[in-house]
Amino acid sequence: MLRDAAPSLPQPASVAAAIAAYDPGHDLVRLRQDAGAQGLVELGSNENAFGPCQQALDLVRECSPLQLLRYPDPHGHELKAALARHLGVAPCDICLGNGSHELLMLLAQAYAGAGDEVLFSEFGFAVYAIAARSVGARAVAASALPATHAQAPRGHDLDAFACALSPHTRLVYLANPNNPTGTAFSREAFAAFLRRVPRHVLVVVDEAYVEYAAQPDRATVLGLRQRFPNLVVTRTFSKIHGLAGLRVGYAIAHPRVIETLDRVRETFNINTLALVAARAALADQAHVEHCRDHSVLQRRALTDALRGLGLSVPESAGNFVLADFGSARRDAAAVETGLLAEGVVVRPMSGYGLPQCLRITVGTAAEQGRLVAAMRTLLA
Repeated sequence: MLRDAAPSLPQPASVAAAIAAYDPGHDLVRLRQDAGAQGLVELGSNENAFGPCQQALDLVRECSPLQLLRYPDPHGHELKAALARHLGVAPCDICLGNGSHELLMLLAQAYAGAGDEVLFSEFGFAVYAIAARSVGARAVAASALPATHAQAPRGHDLDAFACALSPHTRLVYLANPNNPTGTAFSREAFAAFLRRVPRHVLVVVDEAYVEYAAQPDRATVLGLRQRFPNLVVTRTFSKIHGLAGLRVGYAIAHPRVIETLDRVRETFNINTLALVAARAALADQAHVEHCRDHSVLQRRALTDALRGLGLSVPESAGNFVLADFGSARRDAAAVETGLLAEGVVVRPMSGYGLPQCLRITVGTAAEQGRLVAAMRTLLA
């Protein structure tokens, strides 16, 4: 008997029907299988090219069968205690997430809904708009700074953010440094912006890349929390800690905000291996500094090499750069396809409204050498 090719099924709710799923990029599992002996150069997902610290790897390998048999700690007490000591906050100020992605979604679920507005930047992380639409809220994009801006091309325009606030705004998302532009704002400029935000509006600063800033202690806005209790900071172990495969993130906020997030998060959202590895990664700050120092050096080398090919590449505070092919009058999509044929993966930016750009993760010297050689040939 033939199966019905188009069975009658329940229709999704209007909110779900209106969402475009997050695009993680290429099918990397298949590409790795097809890469052959030369291997794949993966510079599209902003992972740490230098990997996790050795102790995290060792602890994961040594996990006992009992640790895998039993459910993980639903509260992540030990990891939260370690984070609290590291950040100088209280454990009740921290909520753990399955990557910061989950926390960004939970914040919308907890604080926005139909009839509300969620505000984010014109060139901001794609998840912000998805989070807004997933709860039926209106997604509002504040205009970014112009591409010709001297300090932050296509970066957050905090004045435009303030002007875009309305009586319906309930949630604001900003990333610092910003993905995909690599731009960053100062703590002073951000404090001035917060003074213009009503206290009933929750302001979320996504600091996924803050450890890559030249002076991360000065780049973070955590120190503003006492003055602005409506401020939430999210971070992740996926980037500089090299644990993207284990999915651990955390939010720092007022205890009442954390209590609200705990009501809507999954009970066992952080698995046992992730809890163990994240604590080890947090303890090894020497590894973090090593990764930061090498990333800064390779970011400089990558920026200079791409500029040498005639591309416009603004300064970045993250572990990636945004290469603009419009300045060289070249088709970014064609270049990306050509790189893929050479086993080099970068991230196209059409989905971010930047079809003339490619986002390129900072890699090792060898990875970047292969990228630049392939690009030189394609641009010749």
